[in-house]
Amino acid sequence: MERMEKTVINATRRPVTGKKVGVLRREGKLPAVLYGYNVESTPILLDLRDASRTLAPLSKSHIVTIVLEGKEHAVLVREKQKDYLRNVLLHVDFQVVSMTEKIRTNVSLVLEGVSAAVKDYNGVVVSNLSEVEVEALPGDLPESLVVDIAALKNIGDAVYVRDLHVPAGVTVLTPEEEVVVNVSGQAAEEVAEEVTEGSEPEVIEKGKKEEEEEE
Repeated sequence: MERMEKTVINATRRPVTGKKVGVLRREGKLPAVLYGYNVESTPILLDLRDASRTLAPLSKSHIVTIVLEGKEHAVLVREKQKDYLRNVLLHVDFQVVSMTEKIRTNVSLVLEGVSAAVKDYNGVVVSNLSEVEVEALPGDLPESLVVDIAALKNIGDAVYVRDLHVPAGVTVLTPEEEVVVNVSGQAAEEVAEEVTEGSEPEVIEKGKKEEEEEE
């Protein structure tokens, strides 16, 4: 488990909405919206370069501090709208949270360790979950949860949600019987082919358009 460091982003109120926002984007600004606990929905502006660099490595469970007019707001990044052709953020939704009330969000899973089933029996590690849903106070949210694949000693072994080591104050809401990772005896090429044929395409995060499409 990794604990998160404080991440601060400065913001200003956004004077315009709708299609006029395109002008602000061309000036290097990132439109966003702030909403949630004890806050009316507020259009805001961030510096595009600084915000993009800050937000890029953050997980879904990372608490961000938005500073607006001298006041700090603890937020989660709920949605991101992005131009994937140009690799540019277009809009971000920030949900303000109370540091004294529990919230639900997803926490990433990180595989670590060496599996004896892979090393000794040429097994293939198959990851079934990349994140789990949890409930906790914002200050107790882990950046990620570590999955120790050293527990996978034989072909067919698996790590279930119930096997995850979760810090105090955090409740996992994902069903405990779900498989996080397991070891298959199939060749890597066969496993990859099955995943490709049987999987749904990955859904990319997208944010509210807020009627801010450029003409």
